[in-house]
Amino acid sequence: MSQRPRGRRPVQEITEPQRRTLKEIRLFTNRRGFPPTMKELADILGISHASVHGQVNQLVRKGYLKREPRKARGIAVVREPVDDIPDLVAVPIIGRVAAGQPILAEENIVGEVLVEGGIARAGRCFALEVTGDSMVDAGIRERDLVVVRQQPVAENGDIVVALLEDEATVKRLYIRGERIELRPENRKHRPIPVGPDDGLRIIGKVVAVRRPGSETQTPGTAWL
Repeated sequence: MSQRPRGRRPVQEITEPQRRTLKEIRLFTNRRGFPPTMKELADILGISHASVHGQVNQLVRKGYLKREPRKARGIAVVREPVDDIPDLVAVPIIGRVAAGQPILAEENIVGEVLVEGGIARAGRCFALEVTGDSMVDAGIRERDLVVVRQQPVAENGDIVVALLEDEATVKRLYIRGERIELRPENRKHRPIPVGPDDGLRIIGKVVAVRRPGSETQTPGTAWL
Protein backbone atom coordinates (compact mmCIF):
# COMPACT_ATOMS: atom_id res chain seq x y z
CA MET A 1 0.00 0.00 0.00
CA SER A 2 1.45 3.37 -1.02
CA GLN A 3 1.96 6.01 1.62
CA ARG A 4 1.51 9.74 1.28
CA PRO A 5 4.87 11.59 1.29
CA ARG A 6 5.64 13.38 4.52
CA GLY A 7 7.27 16.69 5.18
CA ARG A 8 5.24 18.92 2.84
CA ARG A 9 1.94 20.55 3.71
CA PRO A 10 -0.85 20.43 1.14
CA VAL A 11 -1.01 23.47 -1.11
CA GLN A 12 -3.69 25.91 0.09
CA GLU A 13 -6.71 25.61 -2.17
CA ILE A 14 -7.12 29.30 -2.97
CA THR A 15 -5.35 31.54 -5.48
CA GLU A 16 -4.13 35.07 -4.73
CA PRO A 17 -6.86 36.72 -6.87
CA GLN A 18 -9.46 34.60 -5.07
CA ARG A 19 -7.94 35.55 -1.72
CA ARG A 20 -8.22 39.25 -2.61
CA THR A 21 -11.83 38.80 -3.74
CA LEU A 22 -12.68 37.08 -0.46
CA LYS A 23 -10.96 39.83 1.53
CA GLU A 24 -12.82 42.63 -0.29
CA ILE A 25 -16.18 40.89 0.26
CA ARG A 26 -15.41 40.59 3.97
CA LEU A 27 -14.26 44.23 4.28
CA PHE A 28 -17.30 45.55 2.39
CA THR A 29 -19.67 43.46 4.52
CA ASN A 30 -18.02 44.53 7.78
CA ARG A 31 -18.20 48.22 6.87
CA ARG A 32 -21.68 48.31 5.35
CA GLY A 33 -23.46 45.49 7.16
CA PHE A 34 -24.37 43.79 3.85
CA PRO A 35 -22.35 42.16 1.03
CA PRO A 36 -21.47 43.84 -2.28
CA THR A 37 -23.26 43.24 -5.56
CA MET A 38 -21.26 41.68 -8.41
CA LYS A 39 -20.99 45.11 -10.05
CA GLU A 40 -19.71 46.76 -6.86
CA LEU A 41 -17.20 43.96 -6.37
CA ALA A 42 -16.00 44.26 -9.99
CA ASP A 43 -15.50 48.01 -9.51
CA ILE A 44 -13.57 47.50 -6.26
CA LEU A 45 -11.30 44.86 -7.80
CA GLY A 46 -10.93 46.64 -11.15
CA ILE A 47 -11.85 43.51 -13.14
CA SER A 48 -14.68 42.52 -15.46
CA HIS A 49 -18.12 41.38 -14.36
CA ALA A 50 -17.45 37.95 -15.89
CA SER A 51 -14.16 37.59 -13.98
CA VAL A 52 -15.88 38.42 -10.69
CA HIS A 53 -18.55 35.80 -11.36
CA GLY A 54 -15.85 33.25 -12.10
CA GLN A 55 -13.93 33.97 -8.89
CA VAL A 56 -17.08 33.95 -6.75
CA ASN A 57 -18.16 30.64 -8.30
CA GLN A 58 -14.76 29.11 -7.49
CA LEU A 59 -14.91 30.41 -3.90
CA VAL A 60 -18.40 28.94 -3.50
CA ARG A 61 -17.18 25.60 -4.90
CA LYS A 62 -14.22 25.58 -2.50
CA GLY A 63 -16.43 26.34 0.50
CA TYR A 64 -15.27 29.90 1.26
CA LEU A 65 -18.50 31.58 0.16
CA LYS A 66 -22.15 30.66 0.07
CA ARG A 67 -24.68 32.11 -2.33
CA GLU A 68 -28.38 32.83 -1.89
CA PRO A 69 -30.09 32.55 -5.29
CA ARG A 70 -32.17 35.39 -6.78
CA LYS A 71 -30.65 38.02 -4.47
CA ALA A 72 -28.46 40.90 -5.70
CA ARG A 73 -26.50 40.79 -2.42
CA GLY A 74 -26.70 37.05 -1.93
CA ILE A 75 -23.10 36.16 -1.10
CA ALA A 76 -21.61 35.58 2.35
CA VAL A 77 -18.20 34.55 3.68
CA VAL A 78 -18.45 31.22 5.50
CA ARG A 79 -14.77 30.28 5.82
CA GLU A 80 -11.43 32.09 5.88
CA PRO A 81 -8.05 30.83 4.64
CA VAL A 82 -6.22 29.34 7.61
CA ASP A 83 -3.43 31.93 7.41
CA ASP A 84 -5.77 34.89 6.82
CA ILE A 85 -8.21 34.79 9.75
CA PRO A 86 -8.80 38.37 10.96
CA ASP A 87 -8.09 39.25 14.57
CA LEU A 88 -11.12 40.45 16.50
CA VAL A 89 -11.28 43.04 19.25
CA ALA A 90 -14.13 43.55 21.75
CA VAL A 91 -15.79 46.97 21.54
CA PRO A 92 -18.21 48.13 24.28
CA ILE A 93 -21.92 48.53 23.49
CA ILE A 94 -23.31 51.71 25.03
CA GLY A 95 -26.78 51.61 26.52
CA ARG A 96 -27.48 55.32 26.10
CA VAL A 97 -25.79 58.59 25.19
CA ALA A 98 -26.49 61.69 27.28
CA ALA A 99 -25.18 65.23 27.10
CA GLY A 100 -22.41 66.03 29.56
CA GLN A 101 -21.80 62.41 30.51
CA PRO A 102 -18.68 60.42 29.53
CA ILE A 103 -19.71 58.06 26.73
CA LEU A 104 -17.66 55.12 27.96
CA ALA A 105 -18.60 55.48 31.63
CA GLU A 106 -18.87 52.03 33.18
CA GLU A 107 -22.56 52.42 33.99
CA ASN A 108 -23.34 53.04 30.29
CA ILE A 109 -21.78 49.79 28.99
CA VAL A 110 -24.32 47.01 28.43
CA GLY A 111 -22.26 44.46 26.45
CA GLU A 112 -19.63 43.94 23.79
CA VAL A 113 -19.40 43.37 20.05
CA LEU A 114 -16.44 41.84 18.20
CA VAL A 115 -14.99 43.88 15.35
CA GLU A 116 -11.89 43.58 13.21
CA GLY A 117 -8.73 44.78 14.90
CA GLY A 118 -7.96 47.14 12.02
CA ILE A 119 -11.22 48.99 12.68
CA ALA A 120 -11.02 49.00 16.47
CA ARG A 121 -7.39 50.16 16.60
CA ALA A 122 -7.97 53.17 14.33
CA GLY A 123 -9.29 55.06 17.36
CA ARG A 124 -11.38 54.64 20.49
CA CYS A 125 -14.58 52.86 19.44
CA PHE A 126 -17.97 52.01 20.89
CA ALA A 127 -21.21 50.56 19.50
CA LEU A 128 -24.87 51.54 19.65
CA GLU A 129 -28.01 49.61 18.69
CA VAL A 130 -30.11 51.48 16.14
CA THR A 131 -33.79 52.23 16.62
CA GLY A 132 -35.90 53.53 13.76
CA ASP A 133 -35.62 53.38 9.97
CA SER A 134 -34.15 56.77 9.05
CA MET A 135 -30.91 55.26 7.65
CA VAL A 136 -32.17 52.17 5.80
CA ASP A 137 -30.97 53.39 2.39
CA ALA A 138 -27.43 53.51 3.80
CA GLY A 139 -27.78 49.86 4.83
CA ILE A 140 -28.40 50.66 8.52
CA ARG A 141 -31.59 49.03 9.78
CA GLU A 142 -33.41 48.92 13.06
CA ARG A 143 -31.62 46.79 15.68
CA ASP A 144 -28.33 46.89 13.77
CA LEU A 145 -25.26 47.75 15.81
CA VAL A 146 -23.30 50.71 14.49
CA VAL A 147 -19.62 50.73 15.43
CA VAL A 148 -18.55 54.31 16.07
CA ARG A 149 -15.07 55.82 16.22
CA GLN A 150 -15.18 58.47 18.94
CA GLN A 151 -14.22 61.89 17.54
CA PRO A 152 -15.51 65.44 18.04
CA VAL A 153 -15.39 66.48 14.36
CA ALA A 154 -16.47 64.96 11.06
CA GLU A 155 -16.41 65.79 7.36
CA ASN A 156 -19.20 66.48 4.91
CA GLY A 157 -20.78 63.16 3.88
CA ASP A 158 -19.73 61.19 6.98
CA ILE A 159 -22.36 59.14 8.79
CA VAL A 160 -22.15 60.30 12.37
CA VAL A 161 -23.62 59.86 15.81
CA ALA A 162 -24.57 63.36 16.96
CA LEU A 163 -26.13 64.89 20.04
CA LEU A 164 -28.77 67.48 19.26
CA GLU A 165 -30.94 68.96 22.00
CA ASP A 166 -29.77 66.22 24.38
CA GLU A 167 -30.85 63.42 21.99
CA ALA A 168 -28.51 61.14 20.06
CA THR A 169 -29.14 60.38 16.41
CA VAL A 170 -27.41 58.62 13.51
CA LYS A 171 -27.47 60.72 10.34
CA ARG A 172 -25.31 61.77 7.40
CA LEU A 173 -23.57 65.08 8.03
CA TYR A 174 -24.07 67.72 5.33
CA ILE A 175 -21.99 70.89 5.37
CA ARG A 176 -22.16 73.56 2.67
CA GLY A 177 -20.75 76.93 3.69
CA GLU A 178 -22.59 77.98 6.83
CA ARG A 179 -25.41 75.51 6.18
CA ILE A 180 -25.35 72.34 8.26
CA GLU A 181 -27.89 69.51 8.14
CA LEU A 182 -28.23 66.04 9.61
CA ARG A 183 -29.67 64.09 6.70
CA PRO A 184 -31.53 60.77 6.89
CA GLU A 185 -31.13 58.05 4.26
CA ASN A 186 -34.85 57.40 3.90
CA ARG A 187 -37.24 59.55 1.85
CA LYS A 188 -39.90 59.24 4.53
CA HIS A 189 -37.78 61.40 6.86
CA ARG A 190 -36.80 65.03 6.48
CA PRO A 191 -33.33 66.53 6.98
CA ILE A 192 -32.69 68.24 10.30
CA PRO A 193 -31.32 71.78 9.83
CA VAL A 194 -28.76 72.77 12.44
CA GLY A 195 -28.34 76.37 13.55
CA PRO A 196 -25.60 77.98 15.66
CA ASP A 197 -27.81 77.87 18.78
CA ASP A 198 -28.85 74.21 18.46
CA GLY A 199 -25.88 72.86 20.39
CA LEU A 200 -24.84 70.23 17.86
CA ARG A 201 -22.17 67.93 19.22
CA ILE A 202 -20.50 65.22 17.10
CA ILE A 203 -19.96 62.07 19.17
CA GLY A 204 -18.24 60.01 16.51
CA LYS A 205 -18.15 58.63 12.98
CA VAL A 206 -19.84 55.34 12.02
CA VAL A 207 -17.10 53.00 10.73
CA ALA A 208 -18.90 49.64 10.59
CA VAL A 209 -22.32 48.01 10.91
CA ARG A 210 -23.18 44.69 12.53
CA ARG A 211 -26.36 42.74 11.82
CA PRO A 212 -28.26 40.86 14.55
CA GLY A 213 -27.07 37.26 14.57
CA SER A 214 -23.43 38.11 13.83
CA GLU A 215 -20.74 37.29 16.40
CA THR A 216 -21.89 39.72 19.07
CA GLN A 217 -22.79 39.72 22.72
CA THR A 218 -25.73 42.05 23.36
CA PRO A 219 -27.27 41.71 26.83
CA GLY A 220 -28.89 45.15 26.62
CA THR A 221 -30.48 47.50 24.10
CA ALA A 222 -28.72 50.74 23.25
CA TRP A 223 -30.77 53.91 23.01
CA LEU A 224 -30.37 56.01 19.93
